[in-house]
Amino acid sequence: TDQPAPKAIIAPHAGYIYSGPIAASAYARVANGRDYITRVVLFGPSHRVALSGLAISSAESFTTPLGQVPIDSTAQDRIRHLPQVRMSDEAHRWEHSLEVHLPFLQVALDDFKLVPLVVGDATAEEVYEVLEILWGGRETLIIVSSDLSHYHNYATAQNLDLTTSAAIVGLRPQDIHYEHACGRNPILGLLTAA
Repeated sequence: TDQPAPKAIIAPHAGYIYSGPIAASAYARVANGRDYITRVVLFGPSHRVALSGLAISSAESFTTPLGQVPIDSTAQDRIRHLPQVRMSDEAHRWEHSLEVHLPFLQVALDDFKLVPLVVGDATAEEVYEVLEILWGGRETLIIVSSDLSHYHNYATAQNLDLTTSAAIVGLRPQDIHYEHACGRNPILGLLTAA
């Protein structure tokens, strides 16, 4: 399509066999920004490391089978002074909520730099403060990595997920609770910014 790429997307990280087609549908829209998106700010929830705030990485790049994705160290430096932002390679080491998005980005975009942020116990305001600094213009894409409800029967999951989706579309962060989405904290920050 000839629609511009969205400024922000929420895309799943459950694993390619579970959520790959849904993620691909979001990245098909992102590809429309191939000519102008040069920075991606990627927020993903922490699954393996207890973390207060948000974690950046000291790596110079992340590597996938499709090649290297350079880290935007200049952008990271712009948020390092915030008390909720810390350097933690341990938080990044085994975090799948970020890495599953990289091949989609490598196919959808040309040259871009990445600002990878693992989000732990962080408030909407703390995530928003980071977003406010990194929001940028049309060159910047914001991604929140999040699955929706977990471990429910189909009817319950469908009901919860419809409620969560409606709250996101309606910009109602107050209606999204812990059991609604594993990426709840970055979603709340994005909705606050929106």
